[in-house]
Amino acid sequence: MAEELGERTEQPTARRRSESRNRGQVAKSQDFGSAIDMFGSLLMLLFLGAPLAGSLAGIVRHLLDSRTSGHGLTGQDVAGYAWWTAVHAAAAVLPLFLVAVVFSALSQFVQVGWLLTAYPLKPKLDKLSPLKGIKKIFSRRSAVKTGVNIVKLVLVAGAASFVIRRNFHEASGLPLLEVAGAAAIIGRMLLELAMWLLALMLLMGLIDLLYQRWQHTQDMKMTKQEVKDEHRAMEGDVDTKGRRLRMARQMLLQRMQQSVPTADVIVTNPTHFSVALKYDGDRMRAPRVVAKGVDEVAIRIRQIAAVHGVPIVEKPPLARALYYHVDVGREVSPQFYEAVAEVLAYVYRLAGKAA
Repeated sequence: MAEELGERTEQPTARRRSESRNRGQVAKSQDFGSAIDMFGSLLMLLFLGAPLAGSLAGIVRHLLDSRTSGHGLTGQDVAGYAWWTAVHAAAAVLPLFLVAVVFSALSQFVQVGWLLTAYPLKPKLDKLSPLKGIKKIFSRRSAVKTGVNIVKLVLVAGAASFVIRRNFHEASGLPLLEVAGAAAIIGRMLLELAMWLLALMLLMGLIDLLYQRWQHTQDMKMTKQEVKDEHRAMEGDVDTKGRRLRMARQMLLQRMQQSVPTADVIVTNPTHFSVALKYDGDRMRAPRVVAKGVDEVAIRIRQIAAVHGVPIVEKPPLARALYYHVDVGREVSPQFYEAVAEVLAYVYRLAGKAA
């Protein structure tokens, strides 16, 4: 019934997954990426916050110095100080920018690995369809996303409320403290809140990543007919493949019908291999393999040889060696000269010819 209705009940094939990945259609979670970015931001604040603050404070002190902020500054002086400020501020912020880029790339690499494609940049007119946009708004996926966002908002609000209640007594005494003490308490509260938010974001991001991968697999599922069509496209139609095999077999048999009767001897392993050898001293430097086969083809070679009176000699090691190391139409290698010469000499003696 599912096949008749064209339902997508089959798991996506490796080819389907590869084509989807090449188009940039991969399962990834924005929440998980945001959690990795937030983790990087916290590390930057912990390890680079103090140096950054010191660098910015040094810039401000330099600008407020009496020698730079006094009267008598010309436009050229102001432009010079502006350029100096921009260069030093950029140098101070550059490490944070580089770390942010690294963590942003890391968040994508952890989810989808190395992937570089320009396919998503191609313009698609169907994306401009208002009807499809309305369908997306009222789809099940949008409803699930809205519900998840509400849950995230509740969890974030709960974490903020927990941190405030936990530090309520210290927060209520902030007006009585000096600036440095108040700043230390506020900084500690913010760090605690950030740690709670990071833990929640990592948990929600991991759950969302698993859901996105499941949803991506569901979207790529195939019908039974699509699976059959793909196998047919990759391996060829079964009937066509069978016809090609039969034609190849017929051509092989025709060649053997022509070449085996001209051979001087058939070297065989009685159970598996047959190799037909021919030698013409006037035209050949060495004996040549004119036909060879294994199992059924080997039996057929022996049958043709028997009909046409071609001698058959059992030499299992030589038959195996010639089958594996000498192609049809090629002369035997020097390493087989002695063994092949013995066989031919034996055949010539049987035929009453001079060796």
